[in-house]
Amino acid sequence: MRLLPFVLYTALALGATPPAQGDPAALAALQTGAMRTLVLHPEPRPLPEAALLDAAGAARSLADWRGRVVLVNFWATWCPPCRDEMPSLGALQAALGGADFAVLPVATGRNPVPAIRRFYAEAGVEALPILRDPAMALARGMAVMGLPVSVLLDRDGREVARLTGHADWAAPEALALIAAVIAAAPGG
Repeated sequence: MRLLPFVLYTALALGATPPAQGDPAALAALQTGAMRTLVLHPEPRPLPEAALLDAAGAARSLADWRGRVVLVNFWATWCPPCRDEMPSLGALQAALGGADFAVLPVATGRNPVPAIRRFYAEAGVEALPILRDPAMALARGMAVMGLPVSVLLDRDGREVARLTGHADWAAPEALALIAAVIAAAPGG
């Protein structure tokens, strides 16, 4: 939360005010720089049910994070753009993560836990959970065709936006857009 004043200042500096709930024009105005390729959906889309595995091999579900705005990032340890993007996802979690928001990286396909831990250590990622989709059930169910893909979920666990490809999630425009989505989401 130490970056929250910076995020709010940045949002104001970019001319952003928290958009009214359901105001796509206000969110679209924030789609600059790193967020220019984010696709905002006109209506939230339901997600398929699929089990994920945590670092200990326990089953988890995206439903475990309902009540928060969530950025799900599909990635793999062998994917160079994913590797470049991960530190910025860690910075986004450090800046905005908490009771209202979470970043959930989902390692898709064969990504053994030791390789993920090693990568997190090399990248300096400390605040992100280890979640795996080894059979790619969630990725397939969400039509993830390549990596990385980031999917923004509302508090009800529905897809509201998607970005295909690498993004700098620590960029001021990314922080401003996510802060606006959190502020606009019912319960925020």
